[in-house]
Formats: sequence, C-alpha cells, structure tokens
Amino acid sequence: MHRTLLTSALALAAATGAAQAEMVFNRIASFPVASNMDEGEDRTRETSSEIIDVTADGMTLVYTDSPLGVLGRIDITDPASPQPLGNIALDGEPTSVAIVGNVAFTGINTSESYTAPSGRLAAIDVTSGEELASCDLGGQPDSVAKAPDGAFIAVAIENERDEDLNDGAIPQMPAGFLVKIALTDGALDCDSLQKIELTGLAEVAGDDPEPEFVDINALGEIVVTMQENNHIAVIDADGTVSAHFSAGAVDLEGIDTTDERGALLFTESQSGVKREPDAVKWIDDQHFATANEGDYEGGSRGWTIFSKTGEVVYESGTSFEQALIQIGHYPDKRSDAKGVEPESVTFGQFGGTPMIFIGSERGSVVGVYDATDPANPRLTQLLPSGVGPEGYVTIPERSLLVSANETDLGADGGARAHVMLFQYAEGEAMYPQLTSEGMDELTGWGAISGMAAEDESTVWAVSDSFYGYQPRIFRIDVSTKPARITQAIDITRAGHIAQKLDLEGIALDGQGGFWLASEGRTDQLIPHALYHVNAEGEIKEEVSLPAELVAVEKRFGFEGITLVNGTLWMAVQREWGDDEKGQVKLLSYTPESGEWGAVRYPLDAPTTGWVGLSEITAHGDHVYIVERDNLLGEAAATKKIYRVALTEMQPAALGGDLPLVSKEEVRDLLPDLKANGGYVLDKVEGLAIFGDGTAWVSTDNDGVDDHSGETMFFTIGQVGTGY
Repeated sequence: MHRTLLTSALALAAATGAAQAEMVFNRIASFPVASNMDEGEDRTRETSSEIIDVTADGMTLVYTDSPLGVLGRIDITDPASPQPLGNIALDGEPTSVAIVGNVAFTGINTSESYTAPSGRLAAIDVTSGEELASCDLGGQPDSVAKAPDGAFIAVAIENERDEDLNDGAIPQMPAGFLVKIALTDGALDCDSLQKIELTGLAEVAGDDPEPEFVDINALGEIVVTMQENNHIAVIDADGTVSAHFSAGAVDLEGIDTTDERGALLFTESQSGVKREPDAVKWIDDQHFATANEGDYEGGSRGWTIFSKTGEVVYESGTSFEQALIQIGHYPDKRSDAKGVEPESVTFGQFGGTPMIFIGSERGSVVGVYDATDPANPRLTQLLPSGVGPEGYVTIPERSLLVSANETDLGADGGARAHVMLFQYAEGEAMYPQLTSEGMDELTGWGAISGMAAEDESTVWAVSDSFYGYQPRIFRIDVSTKPARITQAIDITRAGHIAQKLDLEGIALDGQGGFWLASEGRTDQLIPHALYHVNAEGEIKEEVSLPAELVAVEKRFGFEGITLVNGTLWMAVQREWGDDEKGQVKLLSYTPESGEWGAVRYPLDAPTTGWVGLSEITAHGDHVYIVERDNLLGEAAATKKIYRVALTEMQPAALGGDLPLVSKEEVRDLLPDLKANGGYVLDKVEGLAIFGDGTAWVSTDNDGVDDHSGETMFFTIGQVGTGY
C-alpha cells in the first residue's frame, strides 16, 4: 500500500529529456514578511502571514498579520523576486481578507473578551491603504469569503471559545453566526447586512455554533464549517440554510499517537475520530473539500470531499499523512491526536486540470491533487512550505500558487514567517530530494546527520538524538531522483534498542560494519563516544574519551567521523575548554593501538552567532570538512566545504601543543541552499564523497520540531574538478 502514494510525483521527478518533460510546481521565491516593516522599525518583533489573497490584476498579494495588527502587501510583478510594499495599520486584529478588484475586505477582531466579542468588516484600498468603509459585525470575525461574481461578502462570526475555561469545553456563549453583506458597485452596503443563525443545527453543542471557515460557489451558495461542533452547513443565495450535516468520523490505522516518544512507530489505531474540519473550499458547484484539522476532540489527519447534500465523495484517510512520513515531514514531538494536521485547502484550474491543494500545518507541506475525478483525486506532488502554512491563493492566469506561513520562530533563533511562491511550468519536480517511498514498510525518518559513501550509488546516513528511542542507520540509493532510503537499521545494544546516543557521524569500517560518532551531552547523561557496530546495527565496541579530553569537554562534541589508513578522524564542532578562540580540534583515534591524538583547525570568523564544524569526510589526498554558522535565511553567511591535505594531518599527543593545519575552500554552499527558492537552511550536516569525487550534501531538519521539515539532499558534482 505504501509504495504507490507518490508514484506520480516520483515519476515526474525521474523524467529526463525534453520528450518526457511534464508540468509541475516548483518553488521560485520566499518572502520574509518581516521585511515589510518600515525602515527603523524593530524587525525582531513577531510577525505572521496568515490568510492571503491577490488583487484582480494578479500583481499584489495581501495577507493578514495578526501579531502586528496589519495587512501586509507584496509586489509580485516579478514573482521570482517579490518586493515589499509595506504594511497597512489596522485598529484591531485582522483575521481574514478577501479582495475584490483592488479592495481588501478585512475581518477585524476588536473583542474586549471572550464573553464580549466584537468586530467589523473594513474595506481597504490596497494601493493607498485608505479605509473606504466599515461595517459592525456584532461579534468576533474569523473567515471572510467573496462571491465569485463580487456580489457580496460572507463572514464567519466565530465568537471563539476560551480554551482555558473548563478545559475549553463547549458550549461557551455567546453563540457564533454567519453574516452576509452585499457589495454595491464594489462598495460595502452595511444596510444590507444579513445575520444568518446557525444554532440548533449541530448535534455537538448545537446552541453554541462556532463557524470557522466559509467559501462561496458560482451559484452564490455559502458553505461554512463549524469545527468544534463537527458540523457543516450550506446556505442558499437568499440566506436560507438548505442543508446541514455532521462532518462525521473516521477510523485510523497505522498511526503514531504517542507524543514526544522520540521514535516513529506507526503501529497504533484510533476509531471514531471526528473530522472537525477547518478550511473548506468549493471545487465545483456540487462539491467542496475540507481540511480536517480537529481542534477540539477530533483530528482525522486527512481531508474529505463532500457533496453539498452531505455525502462523502472521497476520504483521504491516512494516505496524505503517510505521504508526508515518507518524505521526512512527520512532526513526531507534536503528533499526539492530530498527526500532520491538515488545516488548509484551496482550489485552482491549472492547464485545464482541476487541482486541490492541501496544507499541513505541522508537517509544513502543500499536497497537490489532480481532482479531475472528485471521487478519486490523485496526489501528484508534495511541495515544501515555510513553518506552519495557514493560507493559500491560486493565480492560475499567471501559473502561480502562493502559501502564507504563519509561524515566526525568530525569538528562538529559528525561521521567520514567510510567503512562498510556486510556479507551474514544464520541468522536473525539485522536491522531495529524499524519500522512503517504495520500502516494504512505512518508514519515517528525519534529522539526517553524518553520511558516508560506499559505492557508486550507496550513501549511509545516521539520524541524530532527536529520535532518542530509535537510533538508526539509513541506506540511501542516490541513483534515483529523488534519492531513496532503501533500508533502516536499528542500532542495538545487547539485543535492545540502544539508548543515550547522539549520533552525528558515520564511517564504513571496511569489513561490512560501521564506526559511529556520538556528539554527546553530559548534562543529559549522553556520553561523547565512538561506537563500532556490525552490519546488523549491533554495537560491538564502545570507545569513551580519554581523561585529557574529558577534563575539557563541552556540549558541542563530535560532528562527523571518517577512516583514513586505519585511523579514525573526528571533527569537534566548537571550541572546548583548552582551545583558543576560533580554533577547534580534529581528533584522531587508532582502534588497533587505542591511541588518541589531535590537530588544530582554524574556523572562519562569525559575522554573528557562532561558526563550527559539521562533518568530516576523507577522499583522495584530503579530508573534506563542512564548516557552518548557526544562522539561517538572510542572516546566513558561512556554509562552506573546506579541505585539508592529509600530509598536514599529523596528530600530536593530547595535552600538549597541537599543530595547526591550513585549509582550502572547496565550495560555498549558499548558492546551493538558495537554489530551490526557499530560505537558507542552517544545518548542513552531511557530506559523502564517492571514489570518483562525486559529493552529496544533506541538511538536518531537526525532526520537524520548530522547523519546516525540509531536507535538502543534493549532489554538488565532483569536488576539485572545476564544477
């Protein structure tokens, strides 16, 4: 079953030659929304891009930014180079936006409390930022939708619950409702405001409906989801509820429901899980699709197509989640009941093909489905998004898909909120670059760290301490596109899964086994150590540090290991207690004699943050070393491969003077890290070099924990040959 989830996307990626070229989406640009702040503003403040729409000419994007209380604008005249147009300040919190012509109709929450909700609908000129009109909504707005013909606006008045009151249990008054407001010559007609009651419909807390998301079809019919109530209603053009029904429930098999276990074990099941849909989108006048996030008691991890009378036409079950698992985007430490948490859905016709786009909030992926047959939509691509995709807009006339990614991790040194643009064009899919699709069992992976090459097509890799209860060695076939994980070997000790490992390096021992380097964290009782394992992953030998190193050790230990003429070399990531600032050790260990030694390595000076080592790999007459800073996005400065001649790798005894080696720059990786249209990822941690000099590079996705989950796995050609 798991082998065919991404066959279409993988076939597209594998196509070669003009005769086989097909139409695919690829990301062409990422826009950090903090850049919309004016000169002199504090750009370290939290910002967010949530719901997004586009002007009628397709040239200006507008998104809601709740933390700043603004509408942000982006010029996409050149979609590959989006430019900031600044923010429009609002008197309140924007919740949603829908654009008709050049006017942004924006829901603004002005509530004093959960029990006294209030809000308004403002009409704002996108170019000037002028507020043209405003209608009092009588409650807290959530979703805003426009009629396809521009005749009216619909607003879901959620009057959301207080999740800290009675553990968030509903009902909590006042009840929500739906508002419909006519547009006269494109202008708001507040006198036409129609309040549509939704009480008494749902079986779950029917006296407290909490409408979440709305959309309008070409017939003027409104569909509205009531997420906490697990209910959906369809309203006729005259405001009459024509149909309403429970969103229903599903049974789930092969899922991981245990939070923060540090292992990807898809062996559990749940029955009767409520869908509790969030976003909803019409795909024609008879059908709509829902993203079943679940925010109360449900979360079926999938998405559904309904007829407007309530029949389930298609249910994804766990197939969408399993596809994300295979490309390393499963958020294990946040999985619990929601899994990859599909939250967003949109629709568009591209090249005559109806397409549904499903956004995973926790997996940070956009799934592209061919919906030619609504009863059997076909997953064709998975696109990497920023952290926490929330809103989407399609611009088919310009062959563009746009995602707004709400999560801002800047305060923790992580990625900022971004708007990302994808173009539909002839070519090969650039993502994913690594997958476990095709394995006999559903195999999750992530946090790829050290790597080693074996033959012309096999790379071995390890995952780091993020999966503390599932340390593994992965065999990767790089002869396919994308590269494929074909084997996962559990690392064991005395017949049990080994614990207290922080694997950051792997080297072949030449006898069918491996040497593994554990970075270590003594404050968490994880030792700095070397491990010799056999082909089955069983630890046969453990090598601890000598006293001279234990006395000066720090948290940032081994990052990579390689074998040269019977001697193991390990790169130490950052300075230890006896190192001069800006210099780190390359440690040697000879298994036959048990002798330790070291040389000193000069680091690049950081622009800010820190610079350290991430990998060491021997090839020919040199060892190749990955040197990187801890910065990402626009701040990233040092992501490089250097090499040191083996003639300089003459270790001296520990505790005395150590020789300082010289280094030669081989490649600046920043252009490679920008090549797929995303922001620069910080953790380049894997480097494998084949006998002919062909080098492969990988990034660590931190197990999708405060990370987009994106893994870059690519070749830079042959080192030292003028690529």
